[in-house]
Parts: sequence; C-alpha cells; structure tokens
Amino acid sequence: MTKAEVISEISQKTGIEKADVLTTVEAFFKVVKDSMTEGHNIYVRGFGSFVNKKRARKVARNISKNTSLIIDEHFIPSFKPSKTFVAKIKASKKITGESSEKAPKKAAKGTKKAKA
Repeated sequence: MTKAEVISEISQKTGIEKADVLTTVEAFFKVVKDSMTEGHNIYVRGFGSFVNKKRARKVARNISKNTSLIIDEHFIPSFKPSKTFVAKIKASKKITGESSEKAPKKAAKGTKKAKA
C-alpha cells in the first residue's frame, strides 16, 4: 500500500478531504523525522515506537579493493511494533503477496541429496 492509497482510505473512512488528510499525514512524518533528528523517540500507544538505535564503531572491508574502512558510531531510525499490534498481525489472515505453501528447506551443510 502506498502513501497515496493510505491517504485515500483515510479520506473515505473519515469523510475528510484528501488535501487535508495529505497535509496531516505529511505533518506527522515531518514531526517524526524532526523529533528523531533531535534525538527524541516517539511512542504511539497500541501502534509502536520510533526509536534511534546506536550502532557501534566498526571496521568494514571492501573485498573488491581489499581495503578496510572505519565506520564511526552512528544512529539509525528503527520501528518497534507494540505487543497489541504484533498480536493483531499474527491473528490476521494471510499477508497479501505470500504463498500459502512454505518454501522447501535447503539441505543442511555437509549432507548430500540423494540422486534419482
């Protein structure tokens, strides 16, 4: 579902003009971005939390040039769904786009497949 589809659905369910819904949704995203940029986390009860996660300094490798890079410690945005949100998703119907059958498991390392 795209942002435009979300805006259309909110507009249909609430009866509010699409332009007003668009303004509200854009303002929400701006507040989330600005608050997280300033180091604040956002907690939405019953939905989830937008939090800044700290990544430690590490040494990475560029295997094509055989060089190492130092990546300084930094923060990345993260979303953690609430328990009620997770429970609702687990109890829901099949997610669109996924097949109902599970993919076959790969053979474990060191085991050989039988030849037919």
